[in-house]
Amino acid sequence: MSTCIFCKIIEGEIPCSKVYEDVDVFAFLDIKPVNPGHVLVIPKKHYESIHDTPNDIFAKMSVVAKKIATSVQDNLGAKGVNIGMNNGKTAGQVVFHAHIHVMPRYGKDSFQLWIGEESKTDERTKIAKALQKALK
Repeated sequence: MSTCIFCKIIEGEIPCSKVYEDVDVFAFLDIKPVNPGHVLVIPKKHYESIHDTPNDIFAKMSVVAKKIATSVQDNLGAKGVNIGMNNGKTAGQVVFHAHIHVMPRYGKDSFQLWIGEESKTDERTKIAKALQKALK
């Protein structure tokens, strides 16, 4: 028996407000939503994060997240949608089962993402070159 809460949700051991399900992907409403309609899109098979999720499964999760984002705007009156994924404790991941957040935005809420400071051009150039080299 798995101790993963999302695996228990998939198995029906813990109730949820299911939004979508297919052979590989499951989606349900978050119990601690940023806003009403906040959905979590997860693979049915347990993967800890983006790093060990197979590309084909991650692609399917992304397609489902896009469908849900469109539905949230069309049916819940959201003015926009944030799509996000936390990978690792430092990045804010709390449940270590890969999941994509679909977060409706209604225009006047206090939720904020990415409060950054402008970086220096030479710093960006150095980082870009390091990533380009690693990705070849």
